[in-house]
Order: sequence, then structure tokens, then C-alpha cells
Amino acid sequence: MASAEPNRGGEAEVEGDFWAQLGPVVKRDPALKLLSPVSGLEPLTWSDDHRLAASTSSSVSLMELVPDLQSAGPDLVLHRTHIPLHQSAYELQVGPEDKVRKAKEKLEKSDDAAVRQVFMMDRIMNPQAGPLQGVKYTSWSPLGCDVNGRCLLACLTLDCRLTIHSSHKRLQWTQLLDLTELYGEMLKSRNYSVQNEDVSQPSLDDPGELQRRYRMQTPVRMEWSSLCNTQQVQSNNECKDIGTVLLAVLMENGDLVVWQFRLPMQGKGSVVSCNTIKSGVSSPSVLAWWEYEHGGRKMSGLIVGSSVGPVKILPVNLKAVKGYFTLRQPVVLWQETDQIPVHNIKCISLYHPHQKCNCSLVVAARGSYVFWCLLLISKAGLNVHNSHVTGLHSMPIMSMSTSRNGGSIFTCSMDGTVKKLTPVFTDVAVVFKQQEIALPEGVVGRRIHGISVSPNGAYLALASTEGLTNGLHPVSRSYQVQFITLKTPDEAAAELLESQQQNLYRQTDLLDLVRWRVLKDKRIPPFLQDEIDDKVHTSGSTYLWRFKLFLLRILYQSMQKAPVEARWKPSHQDSKVFLGDEEVGGEEGKHGEGSQVAEAAGLEESKQKEAESSERATEFSEEQINEITAWIEEVESHLTREHMKRVLGEVYLHTLITENTCIPTKGLCDFLSNDPTNEDRAAKVLIGHIMKKMNKQTFPEHCSLCKEILPFTDRKQAVCNNGHMWLRCVRSYQVCQNVTYRRCLLQDSIASVPQPEDPDWVKKILQGPCTFCDSPLL
Repeated sequence: MASAEPNRGGEAEVEGDFWAQLGPVVKRDPALKLLSPVSGLEPLTWSDDHRLAASTSSSVSLMELVPDLQSAGPDLVLHRTHIPLHQSAYELQVGPEDKVRKAKEKLEKSDDAAVRQVFMMDRIMNPQAGPLQGVKYTSWSPLGCDVNGRCLLACLTLDCRLTIHSSHKRLQWTQLLDLTELYGEMLKSRNYSVQNEDVSQPSLDDPGELQRRYRMQTPVRMEWSSLCNTQQVQSNNECKDIGTVLLAVLMENGDLVVWQFRLPMQGKGSVVSCNTIKSGVSSPSVLAWWEYEHGGRKMSGLIVGSSVGPVKILPVNLKAVKGYFTLRQPVVLWQETDQIPVHNIKCISLYHPHQKCNCSLVVAARGSYVFWCLLLISKAGLNVHNSHVTGLHSMPIMSMSTSRNGGSIFTCSMDGTVKKLTPVFTDVAVVFKQQEIALPEGVVGRRIHGISVSPNGAYLALASTEGLTNGLHPVSRSYQVQFITLKTPDEAAAELLESQQQNLYRQTDLLDLVRWRVLKDKRIPPFLQDEIDDKVHTSGSTYLWRFKLFLLRILYQSMQKAPVEARWKPSHQDSKVFLGDEEVGGEEGKHGEGSQVAEAAGLEESKQKEAESSERATEFSEEQINEITAWIEEVESHLTREHMKRVLGEVYLHTLITENTCIPTKGLCDFLSNDPTNEDRAAKVLIGHIMKKMNKQTFPEHCSLCKEILPFTDRKQAVCNNGHMWLRCVRSYQVCQNVTYRRCLLQDSIASVPQPEDPDWVKKILQGPCTFCDSPLL
């Protein structure tokens, strides 16, 4: 691999100085322009599958970060789409239409000015005053919730419509559930009572009853829990673990509605249960899940904050959830009603180095302060330490985001300052190291509406607009989403080498930083090259082999020559000779003609020199490209052989007798046996057992066009005797002859679509990620 690098040792020191001078905080292009103003609370949210949602007044703008293997440009590659809002405003159903209309007319014509004005100004109860338009809040689910194993998006609009969306196709979003409508139907069936009791409710003539019914259906915030398992009894009385996820919705009256969904979520049939919990919090404003692991047991609860100050954790009791535990009683984290609203709450799981155990750090943005609370379980019980971090901002905190690795906290205020808080543990509690992020040119001085940190802390996304110019506001505002780096490419490479996740797709943001440096330098950093070569041969991890393949592919793209002109432009070569005036006077004409000839000769000579130099460079580049191509083929072959062995292992474990499955077992065995580089004795023994089990049966694949046998001679494709060529599935290596198939996110490979008649173990193989880059197959 070392010889595949361009020999540019003289430039290595200069490049190192360039990246050292650049620093960790750099503005990345492009900055994405939003078509509408940002709206709602925390307008930016970043998912675990590296999709960024920006809340605007007309839609949810979505951007997906992709470490493109086909592009040689060093800029960010972001695939954009959006989820438009409904054109018509949503009206909550609180009773029969005639009774609701009479009650509203009574409030509108009330003699009490206080009652009348409150009703007229409430744009939820009285949408005729002008319905609210825009997105209030968005929340991403954890990975593994949709049919492709990716994240779902819960969207809350300002007119109180709570919906769940999924992108089962590449960039096409569909609405799966309307939870506001579903919860309204449930309340209507029990006469708008929280509990399932047949209790007569007051009449709608009472203004308080009308307001109560609206408040119990008005969502304030919603948050997803982590994945959990539920035991379901089958028809043969066996218990089967079913994957589920919880969505907690905080209502305006303080109720907590906890939805439980079966995975993968596909519609109303995925709803397992819906429970309502009384929180007892007045003026609720924010919600977050509290999840804590101690002694191998996972505990969970819901953190609720109030707009008047208090913060507390509530227990959530759920039945039939495997390994789920909760608190015995509510735990008050902050009880002072100091009229400082709680804007945002984050819960971070950390390891306490002094106590030698896990702990939970809860941080909340309250005005211009950050409230923190450290929860730690010991033999004496639950220990709670809390305090405030002051002196951060001169204005209230607009947005807060946390990094999943390291526990760093980022806050921003409207004046454009971004602060970073790093927790440092002491013997008793924790202190925070404060650091102001030096924003680069193009970002500094702008008005910031929201921030969000990428899953692995590589990027910080900012929703911003123009700030003051000479103390004056701009005439018109344009809203942008900008990206700055929080780590250097070398730090990202070191994290990728020592990662515990062993999955490239989940570390896309770190990969993009490494891609940026390789494309910029046109070489792999020497330390990274040496480290990955050593670890690949010592550990044998397929994750490191995939990382090596990614680096080689990016290096291959960096050495490709960019076209001088766009391919669609016509050629400008002259096809005709234009003659000037034939009669040229005396010596002036001869002198002019001689100068033109000399100039033409000089141009021709310079062009010839440029052609010779470019030819020499082309020869050098072709030599390097051929060597890198050979490396790529070798790494791909290694990953293919390792995956073939795993597939054959699944075949051996799940087939007791000779069985014709969609997996070309005989072809895989012959391909590995005929490979001269295969020296794995365990694989040879496995192939021997499988061949004995097959009892001389081959089950060959046939071409669907001419019924000829398709030989297994290539891992990528199969060609019959009549020349019909079919691509092979990267997961099962069967021939893809159907009309529909799935494609890797990075365009690496294709895979077959699982069929209903396939056994469960075959479906499990087909549902895995791409063998070469860990990306999902869509």
C-alpha cells in the first residue's frame, strides 16, 4: 500500500504545516440556503444515520451527509429533500361540532373581557384568528426503527399536528402515523377522560372544560427512547422477543402520553400500547428520557422541565418490556419556582473515574445559565448533585446540543457566540471547563437560531441569518445552514482506528473528515497508512479492511484528472480558414506577417511543451492508478471471501438435509476451493462438511431468459453461454434477475429483495449492510 502513494516526500512537511495552521474549527462548504425562515424550538436536529432536519415555516428541510466515493471534490456532499407541511390548518376534535361551535360563540361574546380576550388570542382554540404555520419541533428515533434499519422522524407543527415519517425509498418521505388524530379518537372513545372510566364529564358550556379538552391534546415536546424488547407469546406457547421503541409526548396540561411501537414501524398496526401518565408539573415546557445502566440493569424515566423553573424525573411503568426497570417514585432535580424557564434538557451517560461506575449527567438550559445534575447510584441509594454554570452568555441560550462521545455540551445565544462545556469529574461531583468556539470567517457575526452536533462530534451545524451591520438590521434576511468542523482529520482518523463500533456507516461524519484530507493532499496520511497496515494484518478485523478499502477508493478518486471543460459544451476548434485582406501595403504587411508567424510558432512550441509535460504526468498517474486499482481489487476480494465464509456458515447451521435455497451453495464452495489465496483451514473443513451434506447435488442457477446454466466464476456477475449478464447480490451472491433490487447508499453494490417464501435466516442475511462500506441497502 505504501508504494501506491504518490512520491511527494518534499511536500509532506508543507502539507502538515497547512493542516496544523488550519486548526480544528474550519468552515466547510457548501452553506445550504433555506427557502423559508427557521421556526420552532431547536430548529436543527441531527440523526444517528447522519441526516439533518431543519425546521422552517413551510416544511422540514432534510440534508443527508454522504462520504461520496464517486466525487473528487473536497466539499461536503449533502443530499437534500424536504417534507412539506399540510396546506390546511389542523383543528383538534374536542366534541360534537355543534356543541363546540356554540361554546366558542359563547366565549367570543362573553361579557367578561378577560375570558373573551384569552379566547380571541388563543390561535389553537380559535384558528380563525390566524392559524399558526411552521414546524415547532422535530425528533429522530434511534437506528433500526424503519424497514431499512434507519431512523424515523417525528414532526410537531405549530398547529399541534404530530406525525411520524419514514423514508423507505432513497429520498422519498411518507407519513406513517398521525398521532394527534389517533390520540383524539382514543380520547373521544372514553369521553375525554384520561383514565378508562365511564365518568360523566362537565358540559362544553363550561369554558374551563373546553380549555381542558384542548390542553390535553396539545403536544409541547416529544422524544424517542432507546430500543427495547417485548416478549410476545406465539401460537405454540413459545415466547419471542419483539423489538419495540417508545415515544413520549408531553401535553400542555402536564400529561405524558407514552406510545409503544413494534419494529419495524409500518403504520397503525405497529402500535402496541398507549399509556397516559400524570406528571403534576405546571406549565411544562421540555421533555427528555433519562436512561441509566447500573450493575447490568437498565433504568429509565422521563425528565420534565417547567417554564416556571422546576425539573424532575418521573417513573414510567411498562409491562412485558424485557430488562426494563424504573424509579419507585419521582425524583426532584430542581424544585425552586424561580420563573426561569427550562428551554432544553439533555441526558448524557458517562463513566465516573473516581467512583469506578457509570453515572448520568443531566444538563438543562435555563435562561442564560446551564443547570446540571449528576445522578449516581451507590449502596446508599441514588445520589443527586446539582448546581448551575453561570457566566456563559449575556443573552438567553437559544440552542443546546451534546456530543455522544466525551459528553461535551455546546450552547449558543442570539448574539452569535458558541460555548463548549467539557465535564471534569472530581471526587464528589463535577466541574465544567468553559471554552468559546472561535467561529471562522463567514460565520462570525451572524445571528444564530440553532445548533446541532453530528453523532460523533465531527461537525457542528448552525442555522443562521445576517446579523447587524453598523448597528442596523438588514433589509431582507436569508437563512442558511452552515457547517464547521470540531475535530481535525488526524483526530478523526485516530478515532476510526480505535473505534469500538466497528461500523463505518455509523461514523460517516468522521469518515468525511478523512475523505476531505485525502482529496486535498492526494495522499493518505503517513501515520494512518502505517497504523492501518499494521492493524489489518495483526487483528484481521473486517472493519479495518473496509476502512482500508475506503481510503484506497478516495485516493483513486483524488488522482483522477478533472475535465478541463464541461462535457456538454461544443468543441471550439476552427473548421474553416478565414482570410483577411489580400492586399497589405509594403513592408508593413511583411513585418505584420512575420510577427504573426513568429507568434504562432511560439504558441505552437509552448503547446508542445505543455503536451509533453502533461504526457509525462499522465504516464506517472496511470502507473499509480493501476497500482491502486490492484490494491482495491485485492481488498475487495478479501472482504468477499470473508463474507462468503459467513454465508456458508449460516447455510451449514440452518440446513439439516439437502435443500435448494436461493443461496448458490455449490458455487460458493467451488469459488472458495479454486481460490489459490484461500489458506483458511477452518473454511476448507466447513466446505467439506457442506459438500457431504449436499450429497453430489449442485442446484445450479439458470438464466431467466434462455434457461441456460449460470456458472459461478465471478463474485460480481454471472454470464450464461448466450451472453446474458446478471449482477450478483452482495449479501447472498445469488443472481439478481428480478425487476426490483436494492442499491447501496454509496453505490457500491446491489442486493436482492427478501421474498416472503425465504426462511428467516436467509432474510437475516439479506437485511444486513453492504459488505464493502457498511452502508444500508435501499
